[in-house]
Amino acid sequence: MSEKVGFDELRLKYKDVLSKAFTTNNIDLLDSFSKNANESDRKSAMDQAFRDKLLDLLLEEPNTLESYVNFCIDSCRRQMVTATMPVVLLGDIFDALTLNKCEKMFMYVENGVNIWREELFFVACKNHLLRMCNDLLRRLSRSQNTVFCGRILLFLAKFFPFSERSGLNIVSEFNLENITEFGGDNTSTLKDVLDEEMVVEDDKNKLVIDYNLYCRFWSLQDFFRNPNTCYNKLQWKTFVAHSGSVLSAFSSYKLEAVELQKSKLNILKSVNSDVEMQENKEQHYFAKFLTNQKLLELQLSDSNFRRCVLIQYLILFQYLMSTVKFKMESQELKSDQIDWVKDTTALVYKLLGETPPDGKQFAECVKRILKREEHWNSWKNDGCPEFQKPKPPVQAENEEVKRSRKRRRPVGDIIKEYSGTDKFFMGNNDLTKLWNLCPDNLAACRTKERDFMPSLESYMLSGDGGEGAGGWGWRALRLLARRSPHFFVHTNNPIGRLPDYLDDMVKKITREVAANNVSNNTNGDSNVNNDKAKLEQTEEELTEEQIETDIIKEEDTTDLEQAPDSTHDDDKPTRSKITMISSTQLQAVSSKLPEWKKLAAKLGYKPDEIQFFETEYTTEEARAKNMLQLWFDDDEDASVENLLYTMEGLKMTEACEALKNSK
Repeated sequence: MSEKVGFDELRLKYKDVLSKAFTTNNIDLLDSFSKNANESDRKSAMDQAFRDKLLDLLLEEPNTLESYVNFCIDSCRRQMVTATMPVVLLGDIFDALTLNKCEKMFMYVENGVNIWREELFFVACKNHLLRMCNDLLRRLSRSQNTVFCGRILLFLAKFFPFSERSGLNIVSEFNLENITEFGGDNTSTLKDVLDEEMVVEDDKNKLVIDYNLYCRFWSLQDFFRNPNTCYNKLQWKTFVAHSGSVLSAFSSYKLEAVELQKSKLNILKSVNSDVEMQENKEQHYFAKFLTNQKLLELQLSDSNFRRCVLIQYLILFQYLMSTVKFKMESQELKSDQIDWVKDTTALVYKLLGETPPDGKQFAECVKRILKREEHWNSWKNDGCPEFQKPKPPVQAENEEVKRSRKRRRPVGDIIKEYSGTDKFFMGNNDLTKLWNLCPDNLAACRTKERDFMPSLESYMLSGDGGEGAGGWGWRALRLLARRSPHFFVHTNNPIGRLPDYLDDMVKKITREVAANNVSNNTNGDSNVNNDKAKLEQTEEELTEEQIETDIIKEEDTTDLEQAPDSTHDDDKPTRSKITMISSTQLQAVSSKLPEWKKLAAKLGYKPDEIQFFETEYTTEEARAKNMLQLWFDDDEDASVENLLYTMEGLKMTEACEALKNSK
């Protein structure tokens, strides 16, 4: 093996060694032989050798095939083949076997669900397993292979975690392809065929199935498969009318009043050759009922059939009354429609309770199941967050903490003790100390130590009140209102800019200080006392009207202060300018986004969410449209302006122009 060996030659050698190793169940033989080649050549050749050997084993028993897949799994764990090979082999096996053998072989896949969820296999095999199961479902008939289809779906539910978005109907879509076809001769009824074989306890309970009731009954399936049609005004009236006829028939036609004779089973075979009945106690489940008009009366006598229709009503009503994230604004029931739904829901539960056997227990069970569906819907509305294990319970406190808590004095006793000394207890040592520093807190706030207002001369002449004040001009204005007689003097010259006004006031105060200094040299201390008295008198003569003028002046000068420094940028969106996108704009911009993935990544979508849009929608325009619609619904910062800004940064010129030109 030291020389360069071709792929085909290496593949044949591996197949021979694989046959010997599998026959003797000696995986060490295969492992030691494969180490002579490099990893890339070894894995690719070994993968093909496993598939070639499988062709020789397809005619063997299922147990042999299961052992062969287990042998491949052990090889994966020894890094001899790629991690996807066990599922690839299973896919080849299911493609080559008949459906009956596939159903037996699928039990091996179900029992190995824990193996497929291992870290080695899950990421590599999840897409292959999903594709394999979908291929099987396409081969199966949901009406004839119902159990096998259900097993496949249950396996996928166990295999994928709850938060796996690919397995969820996130956007609340309906299976619109499930069309119920019906029709027939409107002159014949089942009564003509089976009237002689029906035994009725009371003629008043006899129900005649005419063509009108037959058409109304099966027309309801269109509403059950697409509940959104109920939001249409005309369709809602049709639904209410048809429901009234059908539910009235259920109410008047009691199942206890009819006893079918055994001979009816043979007559039923002659009515419809497609129906096969067995005269035994085994109950059969039909995924989809037949719609022949001659069968309707017998179907109405079947409790399972009646329960199926009534549960369809409850599911439909729950959707109409629930808050679903992807419903449009127009999809909302009016008050009279809500009342009708509530009344009809009560009637449906009553009919379920009257349907044997064990009607009341069955109705309660259905009610509990639908209640759990509300939690499921709420979880989807919240964005399907991952389920987390509950936090472990907090450990019990040690005995010392418990004893210390028991020694604590009652709060009432502490408050009573403090009130006796004219003090306050605030529940905290620091707060209690601060609160009791002075008996009268308001008086403490008025002491000289709490007066931090500077003198007018020192503040204005230091440069803080002039041009250097900047954003602190409001301090100079407030100080002028308190200490200067010039602030409230009437003048014909309007105030222009705040810095100019403060410069004028600084000049006036400078002249006054200079004059006071001259008078101090001549008159001595008497003039100083007079000046202080004048300032104090001016301060005391401030009336409520002047204080109110002070507030108005402050508000006006705030605008003046901000005027020269503020810059208006019309390009920045304000709160009032933020707009949501319209349907026309959404359609226009979606048609111009071939590279919508770049925009989705820029808007914060994760790779798995982008992959979801690719798998759910067939065209690029539909993917871009739904991606943008979800962004506008969920993101708090979503707006037309932010979308334009993002697309301009990505140089999506055509999309920007389409958004700007549409309204």
